[in-house]
This record gives sequence, C-alpha cells and structure tokens, in this order.
Amino acid sequence: MSAEDLENYENDAELALYREYRDVVGLFSYVVETERRFYLANQVDLQVRSAAGEVYFELRLNDAWVWDVYRSARFVKSVRVVTFKDVNVEELAKAEIAL
Repeated sequence: MSAEDLENYENDAELALYREYRDVVGLFSYVVETERRFYLANQVDLQVRSAAGEVYFELRLNDAWVWDVYRSARFVKSVRVVTFKDVNVEELAKAEIAL
C-alpha cells in the first residue's frame, strides 16, 4: 500500500465519520469535548474533583456517540472520562417540530 493509498483511505474514513455525525447529531442533547475525544450524549454529569492539591474533572455520559474514526462501534451506553484538562459541554438547540 502506498502512502497515497493510505492517505486516501484515511480521508475516506474521515468523510464517512463526518457523514455519520451529520446523520446522528439530531438524536442527542449535548456536545462534549475533551482533550482526547468528541462526544454526543443525552445525559452528562460533570464533577470537579480534587486530590493531593490537584483539580481534575470526572465526566459521565449516558447514551453517547463517540467521534473516533478507528472505533467500529461508536454508539456506547455509558462513558466515564477522568481528565486534568479542560472539558467543554454544550447543550444543542433542538429544531422546532414542523407540523
């Protein structure tokens, strides 16, 4: 496999992942960003913790989708993340129901 073939494969995988994201984003209430991952979730619990003078974040997500091109199963029932880095949680605006 050439470098160009590998790059094309990675580009195709990223495009497929973006299309999947576009198809599922409406099913979720929150967007969550950590230093390692991007998630969509319907339940988010963010707790600020401290131990030995260090502050860290414990994040629990339920009914989630993970942005990861290398995962075969991106829908997960629950996720627990512990991080010393920033965590961004945004509530998605729901489209109005058209009658």
